[in-house]
Amino acid sequence: MDAAQADARGAIKQIGEVISRINALQATVASAVGEQSATTAEVIRSVTEVSSGTAEITANITGVAAAAEQTTASAATTTATAAELSQTSAALKAAVAAFRL
Repeated sequence: MDAAQADARGAIKQIGEVISRINALQATVASAVGEQSATTAEVIRSVTEVSSGTAEITANITGVAAAAEQTTASAATTTATAAELSQTSAALKAAVAAFRL
């Protein structure tokens, strides 16, 4: 009977050791999952920042394109005004020349 009890105690001790190792492995896995979650959250935050930055860049490019278009329109208006002024100047010179003594 003593031998059977000793064997039972040994088996129970081994079972306890296996359970302890399983607990340690579970703690390691839980820690790794926590780190993975933190890394995933950081990646999501970075992607969100990049997305916001891209939207801001797009808005800035749109603004620059609108400003360039406005500048082109203003340049065309300035050119047309200069041509009109040149014609008015020529007409004025002709009118002044007609009044010379």
